[in-house]
This record gives sequence, C-alpha cells and structure tokens, in this order.
Amino acid sequence: MMEITFVDRATKKISQEKVYGAFFLDLLYGDGAFAKCFANFFRSMTAKWKWTSHFYGWLQKTRISRLKIEPFIKKFDVDETEFLDPVDSFKCFNDFFIRRLKPSARPVTQGHDVAILPADGRVLVFQNIENCDGFFIKGVKFSLPEFLIDKALSEQYAKGAMAIIRLAPCDYHRFHFPFNCLPQSPCSIDGTLYSVNPMALKKDISILTKNKRERTVLNSKFFGSVQYVEIGATHVGTIHQTFIANEPYAKGDEKGYFSFGGSCIVLLFEPGRIQFDQDLLEASQKNIETRCLMGQTLGRALNLF
Repeated sequence: MMEITFVDRATKKISQEKVYGAFFLDLLYGDGAFAKCFANFFRSMTAKWKWTSHFYGWLQKTRISRLKIEPFIKKFDVDETEFLDPVDSFKCFNDFFIRRLKPSARPVTQGHDVAILPADGRVLVFQNIENCDGFFIKGVKFSLPEFLIDKALSEQYAKGAMAIIRLAPCDYHRFHFPFNCLPQSPCSIDGTLYSVNPMALKKDISILTKNKRERTVLNSKFFGSVQYVEIGATHVGTIHQTFIANEPYAKGDEKGYFSFGGSCIVLLFEPGRIQFDQDLLEASQKNIETRCLMGQTLGRALNLF
C-alpha cells in the first residue's frame, strides 16, 4: 500500500497516516493484480450501490459494535481525555464516532478577521483555484462547474480560494462554522460514495465532483459569500445538519456531523477575500496535507473596510 504522509501542524514533523481499512483500500485502489483486474467493478459497486454503505453504517449502530471502540482508540491513538462523555457511555461504535469534545479540547482562535479550520482533518489550500490543477494527479484539473452543478456560481468562484479538509475515520467528526456568519438553507447534491482517501483520489480526482454532497452559503461581513460543502464518502450514510438556516452563528458553533466513515469538507471563497496561513500554503504547494484541528487558524480576511 502507498504511504500517505502529512505534516503535523503542532510538531511540524512529517508523519505517516494510519489508515482504517487499509487492506480493502489497497485491494480497490492499489496496484496489485486484484486491483488491476477487478477493482473497477468493485469500486463501482461499493460507491453506486448505496445500500452497501448504509448497511455497514447500520452495523456501526448495533450494540455489539461497541466492542470495536477500545481497540480502535488504542490502534489510532485517539485521546480519550478530550471526550465530553466517558467511553463506557457509548452504546455503539457510531456513538463514539460522532462523539462530542470538551470545549477546552478545541479552543477557537479569536478575531473577527480570522477564519478557523471548521473540522479536524488533513488540509490542502489553494489561494487561486485556477492554479490548483494536478494537486492529486499532475495535469488533471479539478472541475468547479461539475463540483457546484451551477455555472454562475462556478464563474463567481473561478479565481477564488479553496480549502479541502479531509477527515479520516479516526478524526473528530463534527464540523463547525469557520467565522461569524448567516448560513442559508443547505442544498443537497445526490451522488456516489467513493472513498476520499488519497489513494482513491490519485486514481480519479473527479470523485470530489461525483460523491454525494451538501452545499451551504455562508454570508459573512468579513469573508463575503462562502460556499461550505460537505462531501460524503464510503460508509458515510448521512450528512447531518444541526444548524437552523437564516439564524446567525458565531465562529466555532457546530454546523453538523458525519455518520461513520471518512469524509471531506471544501470551503470556497470569492477572489480577494482570504489570505491562507503561510504554513498551509507551503505544504500544499508541495502536495502535502497538513494535519490540523478544529479552531486553529485557516487564514485572515482581506480588503477590510
């Protein structure tokens, strides 16, 4: 299996990711004989036959699934001291997966002109979307019109900035508002449920434009109109929104959560609205993700009046 590496933002060190379900990912997206002969069929089956993801997600809600929690915590070094509720209070694996954290575990960076990371995950940022072709496959361009399914919107953000936050199964899976804003009603875009692991994206970058997703417009005094897109993935049965549309929210307030599985969040900013943090830009230019936590800085607003 290919190594998946990232920069740990806290230590600045390169680390290797521990991949949940590595054996099956390698079968479906690796370079072995099985992948070459049969992977296309099985990838299509698991992604397009949504009942497979829903069934696996249902299994994570059964009482017997709670037996997986302690081994998972140990294998992936999940910090129990951050949990708002004790481990023995989780009735199934999904309860653990959608766990809440103590507020002190994810302090929110202050400042109205500061945008924060909306979730824990591995981050790539692009100051200009026009220049982000080949960020997983050299020479292959990410299609904004296919991603947004809206020509006018794609033109509005064509030269804007984009942040991609990839959540692994071991991450905290609640997502939050990156700045003070007034969110509109989410728009659902139906699609498949391919994996968003880098192994999968290197095979087909258009996965980001194929998968099921929900898009919410965030209206902000400092950051303008921002597209906030949650993307489902293999074994993510549901994207849950917990906010109320057209009500004001403060930076760091919860927006929703993902049920079991890996998943992804994309933020799209209009041109000239945000300057991403330099460490995120430098790593992204090398095609290396940065492991970040919700509440840490993403960037600062530009053109303040």
